[in-house]
Amino acid sequence: MTDLLSLWLPILVSTVIVFFASWMIHMLPLWHRNDLPAVPNEDAVMNALRPFNLPPGDYMVPRCHGAEQMKSPEFAEKMKRGPVMLMTVMPNGSMSIGRSLLMWFIYCAIVGLFAGYVASRAHGPGADYLRVFQLVGATAFVGYSLALWQNTIWYKRGVGLTLKSTFDGLIYACLTAGAFGWLWPKAASGL
Repeated sequence: MTDLLSLWLPILVSTVIVFFASWMIHMLPLWHRNDLPAVPNEDAVMNALRPFNLPPGDYMVPRCHGAEQMKSPEFAEKMKRGPVMLMTVMPNGSMSIGRSLLMWFIYCAIVGLFAGYVASRAHGPGADYLRVFQLVGATAFVGYSLALWQNTIWYKRGVGLTLKSTFDGLIYACLTAGAFGWLWPKAASGL
């Protein structure tokens, strides 16, 4: 076992590396360029929704209010007629990315903390780079990728977007694992 506090440096370094790698992946014209296309006739859709003054939140349309309503012919007709959608309404105004970046940084640190915790229970100081890489990488991959598939399974998020985000998670996991393997505490030398 390794003391979790002795892993503060790999946790911090992996957080910074993943943070900047994610910036590069999303800001450079790589594979996320066309993740969220505009709706057809965007201005008309926005104008049609604006009078409802929807507060920020997540919505389902149409939405049934119980099992009985879901079985009703009226609800079936609404589903057939469409549009059927899940939508997230964000606050109006300019997008402030600062809070999201801070939350992403904290999330990366939490993934690193849990990956470090798991590896610290299995490996002592001086553990082999590849053994640390394996365990940290697998744990970080779980933290960065696996929960994404729930949105595809239950909320019909596009498989392509989920696959790309899972690939991103694999990159982040490898970077996290590499930082831990590199900075894993050395074995204490005996006198």
